[in-house]
This record gives sequence, C-alpha cells and structure tokens, in this order.
Amino acid sequence: MSNSRCSVALMSSVVAAAKEANATGPKAVELVLVKEQNGVQLTNSTLLNPPQSPAQAQDRETWSKKADFLLSVIGFAVDLANVWRFPYLCYKNGGGAFLVPYLLFMVIAGMPLFYMELALGQFNREGAAGVWKICPILKGVGYTVILISLYIGFFYNVIIAWALHYLFSSFTTELPWTHCNHTWNSPRCSDTRAPSPSPDPNDTFRTTPAAEYFERGVLHLHESQGIDDLGPPRWQLASCLVLVIVLLYFSLWKGVKTSGKVVWITATMPYVVLFALLLRGVTLPGAVDGIRAYLSVDFRRLCEASVWIDAAVQICFSLGVGLGVLIAFSSYNKFTNNCYRDAIITTSVNSLTSFSSGFVVFSFLGYMAQKHSVPIGDVAKDGPGLIFVIYPEALATLPLSSVWAVVFFVMLLTLGIDSAMGGMESVITGLIDEFQLLHRHRELFTLVIVLATFLLSLFCVTNGGIYVFTLLDHFAAGTSILFGVLMEVIGVAWFYGVWQFSDDIKQMTGQRPSLYWRLCWKFISPCFLLFVVVVSIATFRPPHYGAYIFPEWANALGWTIAASSMSVVPIYAAYKFCSLPGSSREKLAYAITPEKDHERVDRGEVRQFTLRHWLMV
Repeated sequence: MSNSRCSVALMSSVVAAAKEANATGPKAVELVLVKEQNGVQLTNSTLLNPPQSPAQAQDRETWSKKADFLLSVIGFAVDLANVWRFPYLCYKNGGGAFLVPYLLFMVIAGMPLFYMELALGQFNREGAAGVWKICPILKGVGYTVILISLYIGFFYNVIIAWALHYLFSSFTTELPWTHCNHTWNSPRCSDTRAPSPSPDPNDTFRTTPAAEYFERGVLHLHESQGIDDLGPPRWQLASCLVLVIVLLYFSLWKGVKTSGKVVWITATMPYVVLFALLLRGVTLPGAVDGIRAYLSVDFRRLCEASVWIDAAVQICFSLGVGLGVLIAFSSYNKFTNNCYRDAIITTSVNSLTSFSSGFVVFSFLGYMAQKHSVPIGDVAKDGPGLIFVIYPEALATLPLSSVWAVVFFVMLLTLGIDSAMGGMESVITGLIDEFQLLHRHRELFTLVIVLATFLLSLFCVTNGGIYVFTLLDHFAAGTSILFGVLMEVIGVAWFYGVWQFSDDIKQMTGQRPSLYWRLCWKFISPCFLLFVVVVSIATFRPPHYGAYIFPEWANALGWTIAASSMSVVPIYAAYKFCSLPGSSREKLAYAITPEKDHERVDRGEVRQFTLRHWLMV
C-alpha cells in the first residue's frame, strides 16, 4: 500500500512539473515505467503534445486563414511608394543598373530583417514592445517604433484623403483638371508646357491645369504664405479624412478577424488595376520610349555613391521594417507557421510589384513626353506630384478619361488604406499587449487612437497643410526609422544572441536558419544599417516644397519630432537599469538577460557575461 502511494506521488509530481513548465493548459503526458527499485516505481514522462509557444499564458486570437496574414503583410509592404518612388529612382539612377545595388541590399539586408521581424513576433506572440522581454533594457525600441507608426498616421492618412477627393471629383463628364476655365485657376495656367513669354524670371514656365487643380483647387495653397500661416481646415478634405478614419476604425476594431477580411479587397485590387493600366499604357504613342528610358542601363552610374545610397534607403523603407507592423501581424500567426517561407514570398512580391509598376508609370510618362514634345525628364518626378499631377494629366487626355481616373484613384485608395491599417495595428497591438486594461477594451482604445490621428491630421488639410505634411514626411519617418531598426537588430543578434534566436525559430519551424541568415543578422545587416544611418545624417538636406524654404523654427520642430521617438530608447534603458534591484553588475545582468532566464541570473549564470555568447553565430 505504501509502495502504491509512493508511485502515485511520483506520478503526480511528474504531471505537476509538466504543467508548470507549460502553463498553457492541460497537456497529455505519457508515463513510462522504467524499473522498480527497492519497491519504488521509477517513471519517465514525455509530453505527447509539445508546447506551442513560450507565451501561451494568454489566449491570443489568430488569423482565420493563412492567406489573411499574407495579404495583410503584402498589402502593408506594397504601398504608394512602390508606384511613386521606385520607378523614378530606377530612371534617375541608371535604369536597369539601379537593380544591381537594389537587389544586393535586398538579399543582404531587406530579406534578413523582414525574416527577423516575422520570427520575432511569431515566437513571442506579442507586439513591438512586448517582444523585448528577450532583452528588457531595450524595450524602449518597441515604444520607439510604435511612436513612429503613430507619427506616420498623422500624414499618411492625408494622402488617402487626397485620393478620395480626386475619386469623388472623377465622377463627372469632364475632369476638373482638364482646362484652365475654373475659379481656382491663375493667369499663369496653360494647357501646354510651352515657356511663358513673360520676361519675369520667376514666371519662366506656365503651370498646367492638373498642377493648379492639385495646389489651388484641392490644397488651396495659394491662400497660405507658409507654415506659419496655415488657415482653417478645408471642409472638403476634412470630410474625406473623416471617411478614411471611419473606414480604418471599422477595419481594425475587432482585430485581425476584421482586418484580415478587408485586405482581400485592398491588397488584391491594386494588382487588377495596375494590369488594366499597363494594358492601356503600352498602347499609347510614346509608351515604348518611356519604357526604354525606364530600363536603359547605364552601369557607369554605379560609380556614384548617391546611387547606392538611394538603393539602401529604398530597401529600408519599401519593406516596412522597423515600424512594428510585421511584428504585430506575425504575433497573430500560429506558433508553427513557416515564417521563413512567408518572408521570402512577401519580399519577392514587394520587389516585383515595384519593378512592374515602373512599366505602368513610364508608359504614361513616355506618352506625356511625346504629347507635349518635351524630354521624359521634364515630366518624370516622384512623390505626390507624380500621382496627383502628372498621372491625372495623362488620364485626362484619354478617351473615357473619367472611367480611367476612377479606376486609378480606386487603386491609390486601396494601396494606401491597407498600409494605414498596418501602421495603426502596430500601435494598437503594441500597446494593448502591454496594458491589459486596454486589451479588455480594444474597441474603445482603437476609437481613441483613430480619433487622435484624425485631430492631428487636420493640420495637414489646412490651406498650408502641405507644408506640415512635408515637414512630417521629412522628419517623422526618416533617420528615426533607420535608428530603430539598427537598435532592433543589435538587440536580437547581439544581446539576445543569434544562436538563441535560431533555436527559437527551430522550435517553431523545425529547422534552424542557415549560416547565411545568421551571418546577416550578426554582422552584415547591422553594418548596412549603421552605414545608412550615418549617410542619412551626413547627407541631410532641409525640407522644402517647391521654392518654399522652411524657416529655422520649423526645422528645429522637425528634429524635435525625430528626436522624440529616438530618445525613448536611452530614456527607457536608464529607467529600467535604475529600477532593477542589486548592484550595478546585477542590474546589468537582469537588464540584458531574457526575462525567462532571470532564475539563472539569481544563480549567477549570466550567458551574456561570457565571451562565447558574443562570438557564437
């Protein structure tokens, strides 16, 4: 009887230990009798269902389908910049030769960083701040990227509002940017790009109806003297902004269950429209010349540092790393999801979309150049000027121009809305994972975030709103993003350790990353990011909009915005270090050791204090 009680006690302790090691709920345990010694039965135990995640203490929703996740990531990464930025950079930097540095940086930095963020979020199953339990002192990196995502929302949603305004304006028999006979037009408006006969050197060229519609008809820029003369919000743009905010809220309020359904439209529609525009564009006169200019190869340009810098910066921004979005999205994956395959697929789709959109853009630019008998360089530009001036001007000359305009601006709307959803999800997931009160009231918190975004975005829809937009675009999402990604990869690859990170990935996918990926995370990607950060600071140029130069106080405000996000990293590190108990050595040990290993620190076992930890790859 006593032997039986002893056996039962041993079996109970084994089951208890198994549950303690995996506090996610009941697990089936197989007990195998090994031998009986002195009347005591010795047993061995095996978990029939191994743990899925080290962080399953909380119930976390997952994507309804794998396709929901892939479309969400693709929809976020493929945004307006793929249409208005990459093709112009390719044309500007030697055509096809630009693909050499672009693809090189994609392989050595873009894909590894993308893969790292997906794996980081999926393993830890938390947002951008919560994942830093792997290195508590760097939790400020998470708050930095959340803050940057919030800043981007202040001006990115305005682009979508512009597209919505243009969409509504396209439902007419004659597009409003076709001729110069409207109340907003100035005497300088001309239907041609011919030089003005005016002797005034400031009036060398006439302005086009499309340019005046954007700046005077939509923005009302002529009613502002500068950033210190904003004026009231324009009710038309403010109304469009309200619609954008409402759409964002009802796409995000229920989490990935709702956003995962919305992306089936917003992520796929742009490809349908791009294909339709390509079919139309290649049939236009001059399209071949435009495509030839886009693809012309000039390898001599590779000797210029600016080409490599443009490629490096484009890689960092086009994939959307460093914004916490990829971490947030992947945190809702199933623990055993193959994040490696997802990284390869989504980065490849993003690059192919950027490249193929160039054919669409330059077929129309070639048409415009031939129509106005000017070089392609005179009509080729990047940024909002391409999609709100040049492209609408080209569409206005086509048969059924209103139909093509509607199609084009629907594409812009869908391109922008899923990227905006990603940015908002980064903020929402990152904060509700940190504060359980917010987690219990996600719908209300989502409403607060989108309303705060709306209120601050109103500054960008005033008469001088384009100046606020330019300032935010220049400072809020520039060097600060690069700094955030640099600190992120250092924290994961050096403090947490590439070897430990690889073990985490093996636990999820069953396969350890190859030596190539580990070398990229440990050495190549950090060096690449450090280079880009230094270059972005060294080559900094103050923002400007056309001929308008921002005053010194505006530049100071811009740097304050940039510094406000970057400063969170050292401020939180100092706070964390001071709040931990013990001597300075013990504080440092707790600060750089993953929270799950703090018991080892109590025993004096600090992996980060050994040379082997820093040398392992």
